[in-house]
Amino acid sequence: MGTVAIVQKAPALLDKTASITCAIDAVKQAASEGATLVVFTETFIPGYPAWIWRLRPGADWSLCEDLHALLLANAVNLASDDLMPLCHAAREYNTTIVCGINEIDHATSRATLYNTVIIIGPDGKIINRHRKLMPTSPERMVWGFGDASGLKVAETPAGRIGTLICWENYMPLARYALYAQGVEIYIAPTYDSGTDWLETLRHIAREGRCWVFGCGNIMQASDIPEHFPQKATLYPAPDEWVNAGDSVLIEPGGKIVAGPLHQQQGILFHDIDLNLALTAKRALDVAGHYARPDIFTLHVNAKPQSPFAFTQYHQ
Repeated sequence: MGTVAIVQKAPALLDKTASITCAIDAVKQAASEGATLVVFTETFIPGYPAWIWRLRPGADWSLCEDLHALLLANAVNLASDDLMPLCHAAREYNTTIVCGINEIDHATSRATLYNTVIIIGPDGKIINRHRKLMPTSPERMVWGFGDASGLKVAETPAGRIGTLICWENYMPLARYALYAQGVEIYIAPTYDSGTDWLETLRHIAREGRCWVFGCGNIMQASDIPEHFPQKATLYPAPDEWVNAGDSVLIEPGGKIVAGPLHQQQGILFHDIDLNLALTAKRALDVAGHYARPDIFTLHVNAKPQSPFAFTQYHQ
């Protein structure tokens, strides 16, 4: 058994430092309630670029450029010390942290952003980095395509954790890649919400026979900073719910045991029994006794992808 916490709180939009501080405060609060696993939503640091669903990329080019510049300036560079305060919090409070970030590439062009989720162990080290494989619709104007090098299930003191981001969870082969690695805690940080999304997560819990955590973005127009370009035009009603959240915790088999947390900020807590992710597979184990590898097999290219490869020339 172990206590888990799903954080549904608004970050400091377009402010990396303040968003990290928000995350640390939430970890401290969750740890005080006994949580050993703390989960944050998609791109919590420094927030989800919700404006992409309201702007026209061609007609609103100048505003798109201004907002993208702010996002770039506040993106996380994993080769730097950007996340050191959050890593220190994981170690101080002896917690495993799963957190979505806007990540800026540091290995190639140094200008591409990725929608990334990281797992930080209770020793303060980053265990895994998964970049969203396929950004959805207008998201492709913001983020590059990830690869499968992070499509892994990580062994942590809280359990075997795997993550898929938002509509990646509609990719059956990506889900299967996690099932095949023995995922016990399946985490879906997301900008989606509502009944259809919740039923998708319940299906995953039925299909994979694993714990499923849906961690939703929560945002009211009043959460958007005043210096946000053209805020009065894009978000004129301060009480508007830009996203309702709907964070939820589902046990293997599909029963909702906590949430959904709708149109309110807070933290969902629940004590989970990892043994349920084993015993629930007695009748259905899609990557085990219910598989037919003589008919179906999945090949995953987990090699890190790069746009270049230099061949050294020696005279």
